[in-house]
Amino acid sequence: MSHVPLSVLDLAPFSAGQTPADGLRTSIRLARRAEELGYSRYWLAEHHLNPGISGSAPHVLLASIAAATERIRIGTAATIIGNYSPLPVAEAAGTVAALHPGRFDLGIGRSGAVRPTGAGAVLPAREGSVVDGLVLPATRAISFDSARFAAQLRLLGRTEGDSDRFEQDVLDILAFIAGPYVADEGVTVHATPAEGQDIQVWIHGSTAGPSAALAGRLGLPFGANYHVAPAFVLDAVAAYRDAFRPGVIAEPHVIVSVDVFAADDEASAERLSRGYAEWVHSIRAGQGAIAYPAPDDALAPPFAPEIAEVVKDRLDTRFTGSPERVAEQLETLQRVTGADELLLTTIAYDPRDREHSYELIADVWGLDAASAGVDADAEVPVGAIA
Repeated sequence: MSHVPLSVLDLAPFSAGQTPADGLRTSIRLARRAEELGYSRYWLAEHHLNPGISGSAPHVLLASIAAATERIRIGTAATIIGNYSPLPVAEAAGTVAALHPGRFDLGIGRSGAVRPTGAGAVLPAREGSVVDGLVLPATRAISFDSARFAAQLRLLGRTEGDSDRFEQDVLDILAFIAGPYVADEGVTVHATPAEGQDIQVWIHGSTAGPSAALAGRLGLPFGANYHVAPAFVLDAVAAYRDAFRPGVIAEPHVIVSVDVFAADDEASAERLSRGYAEWVHSIRAGQGAIAYPAPDDALAPPFAPEIAEVVKDRLDTRFTGSPERVAEQLETLQRVTGADELLLTTIAYDPRDREHSYELIADVWGLDAASAGVDADAEVPVGAIA
């Protein structure tokens, strides 16, 4: 069977007893190993003020990862555009792309700055279902720590309604890369070193909302989020494809993200993956992702109802087990979504177990290390709208 390319999504987490620096060094080592194994892309997420995640400045970390690797494509999934203005985003991407040409993927995500008033559903209500073997769990209300969330918004310089500028921000980034850029004042400027660089721009989204529609209208590749908002992955992909018009690329191109963890056998996978429920609960409860617990210290199922209810959707959609079992689940995800690529995110207490998970999956999937980072972009021409 011919398999689609696999890539890595890294949050730069660290575990109990480790430091943020340990998490950053682990990311660099894992990127090297992912390249050796044949993964196509190594993308970094952006998360702020989480006590167990050091991946708050992906553009900075990408420079070190790019320098430590040779072929694998590197990038963000996603740069949350509301946390910046378009110019520094283009400049940061252009700096890395200029030093490591032909390898940079700039993933752009939209995040609103609406202040929560307490507990409430942030996604539309949806009953759970199974579609051709793929679990689409029911949605649930997520509680926020309003004071903490408001502090984060203020510290990031977010303002009410700033996500309404998302489309124009994306257009500005594309224009900075294509160059030259004509400012509102009528002045022509050059976004050095971004202008003219070989940067592949993606848009990422969780629902059939503005991000999916914009990616389609602009003819950009799209990243659909199964690992955080699994209930809406099919809606997001369908909305993108329905809106698609040839632009930067001629045909729709989708990568779908998913949480995975593989070990040598089912029992090992169950034991080594412990801690995930507590880790997800810490995010959902509003304190931010904690340092990942050791398996022997972590809660074991059955979980207390107040925890189980909060994390059930993430546990039900994390692909865990032997490499063969995980591969079967990945095949189901690809078949049902029609994904052109799959994006795997893995977390474990011991970085060696995390790396071993990627090794096992690469082997059973039949990844080709010789072509990693070279052929991966063949179906998605690099460039921006001229």
